[in-house]
Amino acid sequence: MILEQLDSSIKNSKNILLVSHINPDGDTLGSICALYSLIKDNYKKTCEMVVVSQIPSNYEFLPNIDKARFIGEFDFSREYDLVINLDVASIERCADAQILFNKAKNTVNIDHHETNNAYAKINIIDSNASAAAEVLFEITKSLNWKISKESAVSLYVGIMTDTGCFRFANTTRKTMEYSGELLTFGINPSEIYQKCYESNSKDMVLFQSYCVNKAKFVNNDKIAYTIVYKKYLEKFNNKGEDFTDGLTEKLRAIKTTEIAFVVKELNASTSKISMRSKEKDIAKICSVFGGGGHKLAAGAVVKANPEEAVKLILEEINKNYL
Repeated sequence: MILEQLDSSIKNSKNILLVSHINPDGDTLGSICALYSLIKDNYKKTCEMVVVSQIPSNYEFLPNIDKARFIGEFDFSREYDLVINLDVASIERCADAQILFNKAKNTVNIDHHETNNAYAKINIIDSNASAAAEVLFEITKSLNWKISKESAVSLYVGIMTDTGCFRFANTTRKTMEYSGELLTFGINPSEIYQKCYESNSKDMVLFQSYCVNKAKFVNNDKIAYTIVYKKYLEKFNNKGEDFTDGLTEKLRAIKTTEIAFVVKELNASTSKISMRSKEKDIAKICSVFGGGGHKLAAGAVVKANPEEAVKLILEEINKNYL
């Protein structure tokens, strides 16, 4: 029934907007690019795509990503027939694009986060899926959409990156089956891996080494964290790209680490938290600060400077787990 509603909504819409979340990763970008191709191939319609912050350079190879526009280029008075959010766990995660979302005649929310509160008119959420791209591929199969090679590339990128190249606990048998099926469309997994993970700038690699070197360890090295100040980003010539992507995973990879987090200074009184765990449910901790995500990968924005944010996070960890 819900997929019929999605199909009908696309068919009856003259203008469609696809939305990614702030600080876009491979899943949200792969999903909007895949759906762009799928709608073009199956409905003969051209969508618009919006990003609300800079696209990381390692995802610039995605098919049709060059057609995505920054939110500042949009007319906020415009009313779309249909706005589809992909991998956007909460409406706040699409920043200013929520203005266009709220004005739309119809809205769709395609996601896989446990904390998603089904904020759209049509909600297709599977918290057991490894990625929003996996949910989208399931939709594609159910509606018998034709899949092009460019759609397959984008879907594969979404699944591969959100599972950490199939290493994370969210990788399931279905994940592997779907990924294998996508390979039949002629995509090159080795080339895609190289573009996603071996195309970082020298500044980003040096920046992450610098931040890891400044990491702190507490509770017998069970907790690892590092603070990213704005001055660090300036020091390494950051021009708005998310240099912190993957930094939390580097701290979690340490043998003794049970919970790792990165505190990024947004301004004097606001910090962004990215948290990873090997076993503990950290989505509960992030939800205390209005954030969320998955059991082993979550985040939040805390109304505090970095030092105070660290204090608050450590208090919650101690309260819940130690």
